[in-house]
Amino acid sequence: MPSTVDYIVWSASAFLAAGVGLSRYSRWKTRFDLVRQLVAMTPEQRDKMLNRMDPARAMEVRQALMERYRIAC
Repeated sequence: MPSTVDYIVWSASAFLAAGVGLSRYSRWKTRFDLVRQLVAMTPEQRDKMLNRMDPARAMEVRQALMERYRIAC
């Protein structure tokens, strides 16, 4: 028979898992929107934006551009 402590632990774990899932989804959604905006730009504007970004994030965005839209930067 489960006790109240079991219920508390399971509910806390569920809230934690939901929070992690939502944060990953929001990060993916933001990156996807950024990639779509970069696709709409001219190549010169795209290069300027990517050069201003953090190098790690710029590399992720470049990879997404290449995978989804076959655009080399």
